[in-house]
Amino acid sequence: MTPERPNEAASTTDFEFAALREAGNYRAALVEEFSNFLKGRVLEIGAGVGQITAALREIPAITRLVCIEPGPEHCRAFRAALPGQELIEGTREAVAPGMLWDAILSVNVLEHIRDDELELAACRQLLAPTRGHLCLFVPARPEIYAPIDRDFGHHRRYARPALRAQLARVGFDIVRLDYFNCVGYAAWWFTFCLRRQRSFNARAVRLYDRVIFPPVHWTESHVCRPPIGQSLLAVARARA
Repeated sequence: MTPERPNEAASTTDFEFAALREAGNYRAALVEEFSNFLKGRVLEIGAGVGQITAALREIPAITRLVCIEPGPEHCRAFRAALPGQELIEGTREAVAPGMLWDAILSVNVLEHIRDDELELAACRQLLAPTRGHLCLFVPARPEIYAPIDRDFGHHRRYARPALRAQLARVGFDIVRLDYFNCVGYAAWWFTFCLRRQRSFNARAVRLYDRVIFPPVHWTESHVCRPPIGQSLLAVARARA
């Protein structure tokens, strides 16, 4: 299913990518969370301009990395940043049938898709022959759905029980399902729900990524997983 991007996507996704570019510690932590399952043949759905892809290319256990991105402008930026990287300009439907995958990575993509359960079921079909893993990252908590979510083309934010049930219905066994970035939850509510800001502040993102996020993530990953968070991080294994 094609991610539905709004007419103003060029500006809003530029804000999103600009913020992610400033968030080096955040990107590294996210890839590290999934790293035990990213091995062999990996399909990255919704690669954007290649910011996560660059980190994936540093994982020795990945023997083949194929990326998918539907946006022509994003594909041009991707190819300029990562020449030679295998990239499909299109959506998940463009993957050649019969290809075997050990893992699929989907970061901040599912919320753009109106029929998200159909997309999850299709990912399960791609992974079923190898009983591979879906590594999924989505925005969390419907109560902090803000105007900027709508600008980005987000149909929803996810709660953990609902996502768990959805993954199980389409044929996945849950390996882990955790909230991620608990302080980010409060920051998102204050900035985008209360103040109704409609873009990211790159300096604020850089400060958060350098100063606040590292101890927050260390606590979440080494002490205890948070009961709430800005995002949800899931690893699910496809049933045969």
